[in-house]
Amino acid sequence: MRKPTRYSWLLMLALVAALGVALLLRAKAPPEVARLLPECDAIVYANVKPLRTATHFDKTVVARSAEFQQFIDATGIVPERDLDAVAFALHRMDDPNGPNGPVAYSEVFEGRFDAEKLAHYLTGVATSTESYAGHEIFTIPVGEVKGPKGRQLRVTQLGYDTIAASNMPTTEQIHAMLDRHRAGASPFAGSSLLADRYGDVPVLSSAWAIGHIGLPFSERGYITLFGLQLPLPEDTTFVASVRYLGSIRLRIEELSPTEADAAEATKALSSVLNVFKTIQQIQTQPKTDAALRQMVDSLKIDQSKDRTVVTANIPMELLRDMATPEKEVPSDSLPASH
Repeated sequence: MRKPTRYSWLLMLALVAALGVALLLRAKAPPEVARLLPECDAIVYANVKPLRTATHFDKTVVARSAEFQQFIDATGIVPERDLDAVAFALHRMDDPNGPNGPVAYSEVFEGRFDAEKLAHYLTGVATSTESYAGHEIFTIPVGEVKGPKGRQLRVTQLGYDTIAASNMPTTEQIHAMLDRHRAGASPFAGSSLLADRYGDVPVLSSAWAIGHIGLPFSERGYITLFGLQLPLPEDTTFVASVRYLGSIRLRIEELSPTEADAAEATKALSSVLNVFKTIQQIQTQPKTDAALRQMVDSLKIDQSKDRTVVTANIPMELLRDMATPEKEVPSDSLPASH
C-alpha cells in the first residue's frame, strides 16, 4: 500500500478544519425553528425539553376544552408531552381592530408528531388547501367570525418532526417559512431581526425573545404589565433571556438610542419597580406568595451604556406553578375541530 503523501495529509487536515468550522457555526447559529420564521417585529423562542425535565409539567392533569380534546384525540399530539421546541414570530397589524387584533403570529413547532394522523385531521377541518413548494397548506377558520373577514390559520407540515403555522391575512408568511425550509438549514438563514439581534442573546439560554416583544402587552401605545403602565412605548426593542446558572436567571435588556436615553429609562423603570414591590408587600396570595415575593425581591435594574438591564432569579416553585396552568386556554396554534 502507498503511504499517505504530504498532499494527502494536507487534504485531510483541510477537511477536518472545514468540519470544525461548520460545527462551530452550527453551535453558534440560532435554533432551526427560529431560523425558519419569516420577517417580523419580534421573535420568542423556547426549548421546552429542559422546562419539562425541571418541572414535570407533562405529568400534570390539565383541564381542556372539548374542542381541544378532540384535536388531541384525533392527532395523538399532547403538547406538554410531545413539543420539544417552539418559536413564534410577532407581526404588528396595521388595523388593531381587525380580526387578528394588534398582533398576528407565525409559529414553528418541533417535536414528535404522527404525520398521517395530523394530515387526516387537518384535511377534515380545513376549508381550503394550497400546494406550495411540495407541501400542502391547510387553511382553517378560527374565532367567532367565519369567512374571508374572519381570522384564518394556515398550517403545513415541514417535516416529520416540524409544523409551521401563521394566522396572518395573506400567504406571504407561510410561503416564506416553506422557502426557508426548502433552502436547507443553513446557519446563516433567518430573518433580518434574527441576524441583527441573536448575537445579543446570552449563551446557553433555554428561552429568549428579541425585538418589539412588548406588542402583546400594549395598551394605548404603551406596555402594561400587572395593571401597571410602563414608561416605555410599545415599539421598544428588547432582548430577554432565561438560562440556568445554578438558579434560573431572567435577564431583560431595553435598547435605547443613546446612553442619556438609557439613563432616563433606568430611572423611570426603577420608580415603577419600587411601586410594584410596594403593591406586592400589601397583597398576599398564599400559594405562590413566598416564591413570587422572592422573585420580586431579587429584581434589579441597572444601566449598561445604552441599555437598561433588568435581572431576577426565578424560584423553581414559581416556575412549576407557571408551567402547570389549572385551565387550558385554546389558541390559534392548535386548531379546533368543527
